[in-house]
This record gives sequence, structure tokens and C-alpha cells, in this order.
Amino acid sequence: MDGMLVIISGPSGSGKGTVVKRLDPTLGYAVSISVTTRKPRVGEVNKRDYFFITEDEFVQMRSENALLEHFAYVGNYYGTPRFYVEEQINKGKIVVLEIEVTGALQVKEKFPEAVLVFLMPPTLTELQRRLVNRATEDAVTIEARLKRALEEIPLISQYDYLVINDDISVAVENVNAIVAAERLRPHRNKKVVEDFTDSQVKMDYIKLTL
Repeated sequence: MDGMLVIISGPSGSGKGTVVKRLDPTLGYAVSISVTTRKPRVGEVNKRDYFFITEDEFVQMRSENALLEHFAYVGNYYGTPRFYVEEQINKGKIVVLEIEVTGALQVKEKFPEAVLVFLMPPTLTELQRRLVNRATEDAVTIEARLKRALEEIPLISQYDYLVINDDISVAVENVNAIVAAERLRPHRNKKVVEDFTDSQVKMDYIKLTL
């Protein structure tokens, strides 16, 4: 099968990271690692969760066109390294990008065949509860994240799928189902179609049935 790009977006606190970590590995996922200038949260590891870099390093990557997308979010910069994504797609992998809406739409322009999935909690109240319970940001930052979530809602119409994360297991199952179905699209199986319709293959089949 040909490789493909899956983009998962959603408000901070929607559970994107948890869903991505629980995706079925047998489907052939390769999770992309973004670069960011924000400080690591407790438990996060450099080069596993993010590439944590300085603003100067980020500016240099951007100027060298080494990022597929980049954006500022709540005072920090984020971006997707171009090389890793293209390399994994060429290997037939399902590259998963866990990125903010603005970045997702930027990548969609460069990869029209990318599959966009928007993940969100059932209510704004639930989103607020999750952000507060996470205890990683102050009240001002939480308010900014809630405001941003409301700004993202109108952009859902530009996504291919919407997954409500009320039950994490169900949300993971739904994303896996989306990816499994997308892998069955004919244009993602060009080699299979070409082999089957090859003239020699057709002649061999005819001879066997005579």
C-alpha cells in the first residue's frame, strides 16, 4: 500500500496525545515528532514527545524551508519537520501528525490527499475540567486555550472526520476505523491494481480457466 498522511487536531485537552499513543500499531503508523519552543511538561522527553528547540533554532529551520508547517500558539512556536514526514510516506507508512488547526490546513495545501481528523470533548465544560485537572498551566493560559477552542470550531467543516472523545477507548477505535477504511481506497493501492491488471497476469488467468 502507498503511504498516507493523517492529521489529528483538536483543542488542548481534547486527548490528542493519548489517542495517538493508543493507535493500533499493526496498521503501520509512524508518528511524526513536532518541533516546539515551549518548555517540556513533566514526563515529556526530548526527541520522543517533541524536539524542544530555541526560538533561534526555530527561525533557522523556517528560513531553510525545513518545516511543512509552523505556527504560534499561546506564546510558543510549533512546526513539523519536512524530511521525516516525506521519508516515512515513501516507505508506505501512515504518518500521524498531531498538530493545531492552522498548521493542519497548511499541510493540507501541500498534501491534498492528507486525511484530517478533528478530535474534541463532548462539551466546553468538560474541556475546561480536563485543562484544570491537568494542572500544567495557570488560569490565564487555560482561559486562552478555551478561547482558542471556540475559534477552532468553525474550521471543523474543513476536516474529513469528527471524533468525539467522551470515552478514550471508543475514540481510539474510531480513529483506527477511519485509517483502516482510508487505506482501502483504490488510489492508495495503485501497485495492487497495476499488478492485477498487468497483461501477463490477465493472460495467465485466462489460460487457467480454459
